[in-house]
Amino acid sequence: MRILGIDPGTATTGYGILDIENEEYNVVNFGCITTKAGLALEVRLKEIAEDLDNLIKKFKPDYAAVEEIYFSKNVKTAIDVAHARGVIIQKLNENNVPLQSYNPMQVKQAVCSDGKAKKPQIQKMVQILLDLENIPSPDDAADALAIAICHSNCLSNKSLYSQV
Repeated sequence: MRILGIDPGTATTGYGILDIENEEYNVVNFGCITTKAGLALEVRLKEIAEDLDNLIKKFKPDYAAVEEIYFSKNVKTAIDVAHARGVIIQKLNENNVPLQSYNPMQVKQAVCSDGKAKKPQIQKMVQILLDLENIPSPDDAADALAIAICHSNCLSNKSLYSQV
């Protein structure tokens, strides 16, 4: 099974692609879709959509998981990220990739067993869980891998419950 994890953003959208077989993770690819500062929002969204479409076509994920938006202070940033998240969801739907959303606390809980874990802790646990030589960078890509791990755990638990 192949899972595409996505951490939405307008400047940087992290992605992580995992193959899961026999409860083992294999990293296929990870990185970021980046857009240049100063570009109009609609141009950034178009670039995100095109790059994501290319990733989907190239790696053919069976499932996708997208992080929900969390913000505490900057409403404008949250609105822009919401636009990016909408474009991401639309591209996944156009390509018939089943998707699930998770809030940041759920992802942290799945990866670190602590819903309030800090970024360095998440990055280190992603490195350990995926048996990577180095901590995945940038942190948006590490977050996307964590989102994919979270979805894998949820799918695995769901299949266990469906067997009962």
